[in-house]
Amino acid sequence: MVHQDTSTGSSGARGRPEHPLIPADRVNGTDVYNTGGEKIGKVEDVAIEKVSGKVAYAIMSFGGFLGIGERYHPIPWSLLRYDVDKRGYVIPCDREALENAPSFDAEELSGWDDGDSRDAIYAHYMRYGVNPYWV
Repeated sequence: MVHQDTSTGSSGARGRPEHPLIPADRVNGTDVYNTGGEKIGKVEDVAIEKVSGKVAYAIMSFGGFLGIGERYHPIPWSLLRYDVDKRGYVIPCDREALENAPSFDAEELSGWDDGDSRDAIYAHYMRYGVNPYWV
């Protein structure tokens, strides 16, 4: 279930959100923008490593039309930056970079173990300076 943020959007010191923590169910549905301000998708879910508790990925929906042909892209969590004014996340990727990124159908994410795909995911996003969540 996606909750609408009914806060005033005010921010604290240095552009930080007034409330810096957010429950995972409120992250789901948050818009994702590129650095040019174009809305390119939304966060569908987050993937958290069970043992360490680290957030590994934001699972972003991108592409398709009215849910048909939509693909799910695991975006390294460390790549997302929250923008207080947009009330969404900004990633330094354009559409072409996302179209060429590793992606999955919804069925493939059920019980997903990224062991086989995480190297390819991080190799794709390495140009943005992200560090693997498992190190």
